[in-house]
Amino acid sequence: MFVQIFSTGGTLDKLYFDALSEYQIGDPMAGELLQQARVGFDYAIESLVKKDSLELNDADRELIHAKVATCPHDHILITHGTDTMTVTAAALADIDNKVIVLTGAMQPARFRDSDALFNLGLAIGALNVCQPGVYIAMSGKVFPADGVRKNRLAGRFEGV
Repeated sequence: MFVQIFSTGGTLDKLYFDALSEYQIGDPMAGELLQQARVGFDYAIESLVKKDSLELNDADRELIHAKVATCPHDHILITHGTDTMTVTAAALADIDNKVIVLTGAMQPARFRDSDALFNLGLAIGALNVCQPGVYIAMSGKVFPADGVRKNRLAGRFEGV
């Protein structure tokens, strides 16, 4: 299996310099996390945008759609901010014959208590077993993209 990873920024890639500072979106963390996990498959990472998902717009989603639709690979992982992950997933629903999994993190990957590595591993597992379609891998579950929502109060994703 070859996995094409598209990074869009979001919390997973955020950098904080101190408790009082604004954040920046850093380089994609997926590669570093996959190296630490000693994975046994090939992958490539391409950063499409470096934005908080609340800042993503229609042009960004068109770019993401175009990259996924024209990608020669069948297994696509998108790291994405959690706030509008479902919106981007819906924008990819018309792409056939690919397994597309979006994942992210509630805490930056650079934080000790981050869920980033767990969610990334879950997403890779989903790429291995899911049929073509669009999925969201978060909070220990893999959801069809049209059957999930973010529960801000509970700090997790859940089925609708």
